[in-house]
Amino acid sequence: MTRHLLEIDDLTPAELHQVLDRAVSAHPVQVLEGRGAALIFEKPSNRTRNSTEMAVVELGGHPIYLKPDEVDIDGRESAEDVARTLACYHAVIAARVFDHTVLERMAGAVEIPVVNLLSDLSHPLQAVADLLTMRAEFGADLAGRIVTWVGDYSNVARSLALACAAEGIEVRFACPDGYDPHVDDLARFEAAGSPKVVAGDDPQALVEGAHVVVTDAWYSMGQEAEAAQRRPIFAPYRVDVALMDVAATDAIFLHCLPAHRGEEVTDEVLDGPQSRVWPEAANRLPAARGALEWLLIASEAGR
Repeated sequence: MTRHLLEIDDLTPAELHQVLDRAVSAHPVQVLEGRGAALIFEKPSNRTRNSTEMAVVELGGHPIYLKPDEVDIDGRESAEDVARTLACYHAVIAARVFDHTVLERMAGAVEIPVVNLLSDLSHPLQAVADLLTMRAEFGADLAGRIVTWVGDYSNVARSLALACAAEGIEVRFACPDGYDPHVDDLARFEAAGSPKVVAGDDPQALVEGAHVVVTDAWYSMGQEAEAAQRRPIFAPYRVDVALMDVAATDAIFLHCLPAHRGEEVTDEVLDGPQSRVWPEAANRLPAARGALEWLLIASEAGR
């Protein structure tokens, strides 16, 4: 059976642990030796493109970067036909898309793994990188730790929460009203294994005692027109030194980047001693490598 990674809970907790273990292995299996990997980017990227291309290289493969005008999904060809064509040449398809259903349609059309490099609903490889960063700080057993997301509930927040739930981590959300998790998502996190899920609009109360404080931009790619409207709503959710001071004494700060310095986070925090944003960015490479290695081995074993 072909395995895909469109969201973190496509993996069981045990399988997620296997991905994390493969990510830190000094001797990755050359599962892509002599083979290609199609990397589709409807959205531009810095960390995702570089980390994924190098992950393919470290697995012995050849990455092919495809710009949106080269494939024109659902323009010149349907998502399904794009995937079927690429499956003629490649061992895996990885795509960064606007619409998550495009990934689902591609995965349904081919018998090679499809990997989500970011969609409007999820960002699973970022969540794997975040877990790797937490493991480096706190050890492999993260059960009982507390992670607080501050600001806009987003695709990144959803995937991170699912990853934390699989690790037995308490998840908290400090978000303005209307920008917070839907009750269905909160139930999903609890079902995935989180010992406790809390959502509210008081960042001081929800960051208190947290071991990891995470935020992201107040407006994502494609939401720039909403920036002026969002800034006053999110201003009370800026992560600054005063907010970090109420977290646990050994707390760390994470941000998937790029950061809008002075908006969702101050320079003092982003560049400060609690920040782990650069190790987090570096972990995007082993996260991609571990996931690709696991998916190819699991898919080929199931055939």
